[in-house]
Amino acid sequence: MSTVTITAQDINKLRQATGAGMMDCRKALTETNGDFEAAIDWLRKQGQKVAAKRSDREAKEGVVVAQTTADNKSGIVVCVSCETDFVSKNEDFVAFVKSIADTAIANDIKSVDELNAAEIGGAKIADLVNDKLASIGEKIGITKFERVDAPYVAAYIHGAYRIGVLVGLNKEAAEVGKDVAMQVAALSPVAVDAASVPADVVAREKAVIMDIMKEDPKMAGKPEEMLAKIAEGKMAAFFKEQTLTAQAFVKDAGKSVADYLKESGDVTVTEFKRVALG
Repeated sequence: MSTVTITAQDINKLRQATGAGMMDCRKALTETNGDFEAAIDWLRKQGQKVAAKRSDREAKEGVVVAQTTADNKSGIVVCVSCETDFVSKNEDFVAFVKSIADTAIANDIKSVDELNAAEIGGAKIADLVNDKLASIGEKIGITKFERVDAPYVAAYIHGAYRIGVLVGLNKEAAEVGKDVAMQVAALSPVAVDAASVPADVVAREKAVIMDIMKEDPKMAGKPEEMLAKIAEGKMAAFFKEQTLTAQAFVKDAGKSVADYLKESGDVTVTEFKRVALG
């Protein structure tokens, strides 16, 4: 047992030097009788132990929270992963992730690095996550963070915090935003429309189509122009299935999402973000 008085200043000094949690720093100083350098070594040993134990674990479970500012001009979606659904379904863990989302909104956070450096109750979120790892005994961390800014942003959480969606619109349309966000959650489009599909995704899809056609005996001997037209048709089918506005609307398969947006007062989708566990 330590015979030295451990002050708040000592704890804070060690915390600043190591980035470890407050309680861990207190324990380290207590265990080493207030020896600062020995306390650093003690924390390193503890950290190595945890890292070695958790590095090969996969954090496939977790909680995803999507949230907007009060004026719906900005939105964020954050995923904090863990290893088991036992933890992800725990009310305290869900509340912890919600507090991180609240902080992201309150501090106009734009990246994971900014989020980790932000504070809740005077403690950095990165430290709180590490403390949570130690107390829960599972590998956890902020694994995904997205943000959308638009004239109107809708947020949607699907299932038991398993998928979070943000949809940016050109104008206020709460019901439309919710419907489109549900569409994105359900069908996971790759982009808003054909024009906004990333070039590398288009190139990869074309390469796959051409490789499949080359392996198909029915395509052997067909003229290049015919093969090019067939490939164009297959790409058109890809865009129809994989881009948001071309997809069949989930609430009415008789119309496309583009049709629904036009009927709703020429609403347009500026962008969307979809974050899912796994």
